[in-house]
Amino acid sequence: MDKQIRSRVSLLNPVHFLAFGFGSGLAAKMPGTFGTLAALPLVVLLSHYASFSVYLIVTILVSIVGIWICGKTAQDMGVHDDSSIVWDEVAGMLITMLAVPLSWQTLLVGFVLFRFFDILKPWPISYLDKHVHGGFGIMIDDVLAGVFALGVLHLGLFLI
Repeated sequence: MDKQIRSRVSLLNPVHFLAFGFGSGLAAKMPGTFGTLAALPLVVLLSHYASFSVYLIVTILVSIVGIWICGKTAQDMGVHDDSSIVWDEVAGMLITMLAVPLSWQTLLVGFVLFRFFDILKPWPISYLDKHVHGGFGIMIDDVLAGVFALGVLHLGLFLI
């Protein structure tokens, strides 16, 4: 992120702090991967201490509120979907691990699957990424990548 854009945002602003994945999106390289890593403590916390209903409600709220968080931060930055905005990765990782029995193995496979779909963006993810803008556009490709990863992860668990 260049200095001019950096001057428009602040980690002291709670909206920017969340959009940057608690600061993880400011990593010099692979901010999306670091944003996904930042989601892991939340996934573990919810998986261990919350019911399925609470996990689902939190995931839905993170995804819906993320539309505004990401859109507002992108607007403040003056850049659509800057790589430092990683709240969408947090939502995608929460979706990936929905109703998955938590272990280090499932967490690792979920992480890899989500990053795979988020980076490669198979259709229709690639279409949405290119044609949908604003906060919804920032969020929808990662939400869908999370749904794809969730499906593959659950299929794998079913087949084992």
